[in-house]
Parts: sequence; structure tokens; C-alpha cells
Amino acid sequence: MKFIDEARIEVIAGDGGNGSASMRREKFVPFGGPDGGDGGRGGSIYALADRNINTLIDYRFARKHIAPRGENGRGADCYGAAGKDIVLRMPVGTTINDMETGELIADLTEHDQKLCLAEGGNGGWGNIHFKSSTNRAPRQKTEGRPGIRRMLQLELKVLADIGLLGMPNAGKSTFITAVSNAKPKIADYPFTTLHPNLGVVRIGPAKSFVIADIPGLIEGAAEGAGLGHQFLRHLQRTGLLLHIVDIAPFDETVNPVKEAQAIIKELEKYDAQLHEKPRWLVLNKIDMIAEEERTQRTAEFVKQLKWKGPVHTISALSGQGCQSLCLAIQVYLESQQKIVEDAIEHAHDPRFFQDTNDM
Repeated sequence: MKFIDEARIEVIAGDGGNGSASMRREKFVPFGGPDGGDGGRGGSIYALADRNINTLIDYRFARKHIAPRGENGRGADCYGAAGKDIVLRMPVGTTINDMETGELIADLTEHDQKLCLAEGGNGGWGNIHFKSSTNRAPRQKTEGRPGIRRMLQLELKVLADIGLLGMPNAGKSTFITAVSNAKPKIADYPFTTLHPNLGVVRIGPAKSFVIADIPGLIEGAAEGAGLGHQFLRHLQRTGLLLHIVDIAPFDETVNPVKEAQAIIKELEKYDAQLHEKPRWLVLNKIDMIAEEERTQRTAEFVKQLKWKGPVHTISALSGQGCQSLCLAIQVYLESQQKIVEDAIEHAHDPRFFQDTNDM
């Protein structure tokens, strides 16, 4: 199935049915009075998060979704039937924005989460609502209200704990294959990865995390070079980024430090918040360097890059250093989860947040 992470659709909720202005006319009932029923409510359109769906391809072709209108009211106190609601199933991680106002309407982050996208119009009132002691034969009725109509932008942002960042052929796909159950395409040419891949890394029976691999970036991606920034949105939900760098490229003219700096600049151009997200440097293909030179090469690289965060050296092909990196990631994620749990527990204690800020 083709991976589609962006779509535009139009949703049109059903109009409400019109009320009826009817009089009761029966044998031996000379003054039956008003008996016009109300119109039915128009059908609404809902979005439902479904973890069994992983792409927005259904909405690339079906772009208009119209809910049925409510039925009109009738005589003999007959109320119109309500229009049937429409439920649009979407992948977990989908954000829905109103294209006219830019408003975020829904953010589907949990399975079976259901939100209304367009509400159906209320049905009109029949003349039975207008009778009174001075108006015993009312002819008034009201029309049904129109349903909500919207143009929506759908964007899928995959839900993952860890995101992989790096140049094409840096070894991201090889790494996710080595540590998880994901099986992305791996080849010796750039842009082998054309869409995000998710893998589950299991550290123990009850310990695991999800890792996301996106297509590689190159310098000038902000201007549309390569695959551009179209997949960087999938890293916005991650808690930690792994910046994977090929420290031993086959082409001697390639400077790994400049490539790493280019990635950092492209990340900053795309989103300042994503640029400030916690990032670890992972130097891959360490097996291509003689063992006695690895420490010196690593130190020189870190110094030239002016990197101050955590640094890990691995070989995704042989598996060297991958296990220790995954264990370090698990420890980090557990510590972050503990901070969140403590914050929830002490939500009403201002001293906790003061102490946390002093750390």
C-alpha cells in the first residue's frame, strides 16, 4: 500500500429538516388544532482514530464527504427522521486543521478517539410549538438549520518515542533493522527510504519503545532539494532524536562534520521547537575505522562539530554498540516518564516546580 501522510478533504454535514405546519383533520374532531411535527436533525461527520490504519490514502481520492439531511416533519405529530452520521476512520497520529481559519480541530492520539468534524443542522419546529391560548391555529413553522461545511487539511504524524535523523546512506535503515522488527528497504544509493518506517525495540518482556526512520535530509532541503522537509513532521511527536552520522564515508571528498552541520541547520530552518528537542549524536560505521584510531577520530569529530550532548559509537551492520545504545535510550525514556508522573502527582504543589526549575 502506498504511504500517504497528507490529504485535503471537504466535509459537509446534513441540513436539518423543515418543520411542518399541519392541522388535525378527522371525522368528529371539528377543532383538532395544530399537529405539525419537527424536522429531523442533519447527519454529523466524525473522525475516529483507528490503529489498524497507517496511511491517509483513502482520503487522497475520496475528497468530499456529505452527510444526509434530516427528514421534514409531517402532520399527525410525525417528527422527521434524523440524518445518518458519517464516521471517517483515520490513522492514530492524524491532525486535522481547518484550511480557512488555520484552527486545529482535532489531534487523534489514541485508538478509538472520536471527534466531531462537522455538526449537522438542527431540525425546524412544527406549528405545534406555536399554539397558545390566543393563537389556537398557528401557521408558523421554522426551516431546518444548515449543516457545517469545512475544508480540512489532514496530516499524519507517526507516534514514536525515538526519531532517526541523518543524511541519505548514513545507516538509519540498517540501524532500525538491527535493533527492531522493522524491515525497510536497504540499498547502496541515496533516498532508498521513501517513506517513514516504524519499528518496536524490545529491551525486556515489559520494556520497549518505538523508533521512527524517515527519509534522509540533504543540504538545501528547505528549498526543496532531495525529498525536502515533507517528512520532518513525523519527528515532532518523538521524545528524543538520534542524529546518525557516517563517520567513515567511502567518498574521501565527503566531510562528515559539514554534513552533520548541514542537517542541524536544516532542522532549525524547519522548526525551532524540533531543533531544541533532545538530540544524541550517533557515529555509525565505526567498524570501518581501525580499532586504534577510533577514539582519536571520534574525539576530533566531536571537537570540530562543537557537540556538547551525548555521543555513541556504533556499527549498525555488525551490531557493535547497538545494544548499549538501546539500553541508554530505555533508561532515558524511563527517567522522562518519571518526571512526568511526579509532575502530575504534585500538580497542586508549587514547591515541586520551584525545586525542579532550580535543578
